[in-house]
Amino acid sequence: MSPSPADTLWCRRFDPAPEAAHRLVCFPHAGGSASYYLPVATALSPSVDVVAVQYPGRQDRRSEPLIDDIGTLADQVHEVLRGWDDRPLTFFGHSMGALVAFEVARRSEAEGSGPLRLFASGRRAPSRHRDENVHLRDDDGVIAEIKSMSGTDDRLLGDEELIRMILPALRGDYRAVETYRCAPGATVDCPVTALVGDIDPKTSIDEARDWEKHTTADFDLQVFPGGHFYLNSRSADVLKVLDGHFSARTEPHDT
Repeated sequence: MSPSPADTLWCRRFDPAPEAAHRLVCFPHAGGSASYYLPVATALSPSVDVVAVQYPGRQDRRSEPLIDDIGTLADQVHEVLRGWDDRPLTFFGHSMGALVAFEVARRSEAEGSGPLRLFASGRRAPSRHRDENVHLRDDDGVIAEIKSMSGTDDRLLGDEELIRMILPALRGDYRAVETYRCAPGATVDCPVTALVGDIDPKTSIDEARDWEKHTTADFDLQVFPGGHFYLNSRSADVLKVLDGHFSARTEPHDT
């Protein structure tokens, strides 16, 4: 297929797999970018076509206005993904990305389509709310937060110029996450797999397990050793879970 210019802004294919029967759409964490999923694309190609979403306000989209509302972001991603539905989609979102993926899935299903499965990583269930205010902190407070999550290269955090470049996106993403409120009783019809690190300070195992309340289909919980960015060190295990999902579907339209 030939994506439109808007698609290539939002959707990045680092290792295209045009003959693959399935497509995995990956949603980044707060402050994250599409390039975080480059290793996933490399590992799964050519059996799975991996598309990573690039939010506005970061990297080559740095000059674009930030979207600091999960619903608005989901609306725009949903519109773009209409151009990528020539094969079955599976969603994978980490942290903030899990919420965006959930809301995009809801929008897709409302129109009669939707992903085969939603993988919600490193994020408590949409109905599990904590009062958090990282987006209201000063710059040092935001930097301290991301350092505590061990999801950003310390060399980057030591570069004042780079910090100033990523802080607006970080703050906007934290505002989006911390002001998000799930619609009462909101569910998706696709199966959900929740993935969580066993010492994640942002998501307890019980909070991850409550994703079961947000699907009318099957639910699975996968717990890994590690914290909020457990998948940095357990990537092989996560890829094994994804491989199991895709290998179980020998026909493109199996559900």
